[in-house]
Amino acid sequence: MGKAKIFIDGSEGTTGLRINERFSGRDDIELIRIDPEKRKDVSERKKMINSSDITFLCLPDAASRESVSLIENDNVRIIDASTAHRTADGWNYGLPELAPKFRDGIRSGKRISVPGCHATGFMVLAYPLVAKKIIDADYPLAVTSVSGYSGAGKKTIELYRDENRDPEYDSPRFYALGQEHKHLPEMQVIAGLSRKPIFMPVIADYYSGMVVNVPIYGEALKGVSGVNGLYEFFAGYYAGEKFIRVFRDEELKFLPCNKCSGWDGLNIYISGNDDRIVLSSQFDNLGKGASGAAIQSMNIMLGFEEDRGLIL
Repeated sequence: MGKAKIFIDGSEGTTGLRINERFSGRDDIELIRIDPEKRKDVSERKKMINSSDITFLCLPDAASRESVSLIENDNVRIIDASTAHRTADGWNYGLPELAPKFRDGIRSGKRISVPGCHATGFMVLAYPLVAKKIIDADYPLAVTSVSGYSGAGKKTIELYRDENRDPEYDSPRFYALGQEHKHLPEMQVIAGLSRKPIFMPVIADYYSGMVVNVPIYGEALKGVSGVNGLYEFFAGYYAGEKFIRVFRDEELKFLPCNKCSGWDGLNIYISGNDDRIVLSSQFDNLGKGASGAAIQSMNIMLGFEEDRGLIL
């Protein structure tokens, strides 16, 4: 078999550009490139998609659905970085570390949906707890997530980089205050929760990187006890995973949100005390939270080492 033919539909977006960067120097795939002047031409996109082995969709939701509707070649496999298909029937959720069924689904599936960045940080913390019955599925989870502005798309990036911008952009800003953020459905469904968590996302004045925090009362835990018990649980759960590292740091005073910028892995921190515990995930919203996760899924689909072409 020759090299897999890869097409990126939406290669000029933030995620598409990062995928292109990660493909630089790789000689184990063949990247199909569309004429820049025809990147919004439906017939040309259709041609590219159907001539590929794997197509990445780095598009808004409606455009991603349109791209899927253009598929006529049954052998084409899709990795969708949009929100469009994350809880849809027939689609596999692209976070292989959660459980063997997720990795198996990516390996054999034709339709892979890349998790949202906030959802990724939440899922690596919440899914194991619910799946192993450490907390009940109806536990009232609350989530705070701080991210760099790169995850908000080109228009917002331009606003943050405008030297004449409004002073409010100098400060971290809460948003999605109406509790209808687009990542909430997958956060509930994939984690197996009986209700959506209370979710408070924050966008801040730096380019990339994020921290997701999930607090839990120690008295709610079942089968494990306190901070050390949770550290041992998570360290065991993710043992052997290349992309996830687990830390128990009693001296942790600051947890910077931009530390993992440019990196494709994810750190988990267990902190607090035995009464009130804080679970934190720290990663790059453009890495494990987007393009890095997409490429990891492609590597699994093609039988490569999962970290090939990625920065760990």
